[in-house]
Amino acid sequence: MPEPAVDPRRWWALGLLCGAFFMVILDAAIVIVALPSIDSALGFSVQGLQWVISAYALTFGGLLLLGGRAADLLGRRRMFMVGVLMFTAASLVCGLASSPAGLVTARAAQGVGAALMTPTALSIIATTFQEGAERNKALGIWAMLGGLGGTSAWLIGGPLVDGPGWEWIFFINIPIGLAALALSPVLLHESRAATTRRSYDPLGALTVTGALALLVYAIVEAPDAGWADAQTILVVTAAAVLLGGFAAIESRAKAPLMPLRFLRSRIRVGASLAMLLAGTLVWGMTFTLTLYAQQVLGFSALKFGVSSAVMPIGAAIGSMLGQSIVLKVGFRPVAVVGLGLMGAGSFALTQVSVDGSYIDDLFLGLLLFGPGLGATFVTASIGALVDVADRDSGLASGLSNTAWMIGGALGTALASSVAVSRAQDYLAAKPGANPLVALTEGSQSAFWACVVVAVVGVLVALLLLGRPRRAAENRLQPASAEVASE
Repeated sequence: MPEPAVDPRRWWALGLLCGAFFMVILDAAIVIVALPSIDSALGFSVQGLQWVISAYALTFGGLLLLGGRAADLLGRRRMFMVGVLMFTAASLVCGLASSPAGLVTARAAQGVGAALMTPTALSIIATTFQEGAERNKALGIWAMLGGLGGTSAWLIGGPLVDGPGWEWIFFINIPIGLAALALSPVLLHESRAATTRRSYDPLGALTVTGALALLVYAIVEAPDAGWADAQTILVVTAAAVLLGGFAAIESRAKAPLMPLRFLRSRIRVGASLAMLLAGTLVWGMTFTLTLYAQQVLGFSALKFGVSSAVMPIGAAIGSMLGQSIVLKVGFRPVAVVGLGLMGAGSFALTQVSVDGSYIDDLFLGLLLFGPGLGATFVTASIGALVDVADRDSGLASGLSNTAWMIGGALGTALASSVAVSRAQDYLAAKPGANPLVALTEGSQSAFWACVVVAVVGVLVALLLLGRPRRAAENRLQPASAEVASE
């Protein structure tokens, strides 16, 4: 059987897809540096402010699997363009929002567009590049751009927030989205899985999204309601019931969002858990850090963005090194080192002080965290697609990105809740204390929570990640399960 023709436009297509992914991840992270300005302009509560991040992360993560399934069945290029259109339109509405409810609703709509766009883009990469060195190189570039999008957001967001205003962190998506829509028909092939049954699982998507939203709500409201209060217990119980319902639905659905056979791969499960915990760390740490730097140290958004440059540089280095050695030494050592560095960076940040400075309090944490982020992200991205047939590439990439975004929602909620709880306890124990000292105490506790998450991640990597099977490592040609057309 002759080998499939190599698409001469594949690297240009990769540039387009990576550009769209950069926009999606940038938008998830760029909001962090603008949170104090958004809060000042629209009047969010302390707990409510985190929903600017979580609303996006929940719809993004909760609908990713459905987006990946739709891409495989309805056409990857088509769904990619639909996602870009929705994301671009929602970005415009975000920039025009005049109330907390309006912004949070538009952010949720952005997440829906991202849920269609992201797994579709990664699926196109998986079906465009042959498995092996070339695909790993493409995925390494993809992961590097993702890491840069998540961290360089501070560099880009700072000048925008202090210049034309926080609205422009959303408006900058519009020209990128329009360019992607114009170039997609030129650079991307249309393809879909070769199947005659077009079945979906919307009930599964709704139950898992609802469960995660309830869990985030419980975590965020716990400082005020009380961790042992009936409200918190009931909401967590409801989330658990919905998660159980999701598992039951997936076991019986004709075309489940997450087939149980996907859980038979120890590497794939480990990669997904590593991605979830990495997302928890990244969003939890950065949410805490920007509020500490701007509210306690008095940094402007611009100063904070510029001073954080060490982190995206480190993430790029970690991504490049990770993708070049992961199949040589195995997933376990790269993931352990990556998560360990993220934990070490978080530990360094637990030492922040109320009268601190960039060099004494922030630099070392950022220096350690960046390479760990890049190495972990690229390792988990490659691990998620090991030995996956083309017909399931959208599903596999959706599962990986779901883990990342759900981790982000949980990390933001966890960091916010821990910080608020600790600050409230400090002020209750010391009435009249300096509020900045209370904020610093809360930040330290949130960073300690990140350290705990990193330790759990290292244990997961040690137990579940290893070297891929020789057949999967050496196989250069993907399974032939595509119906492609220009």
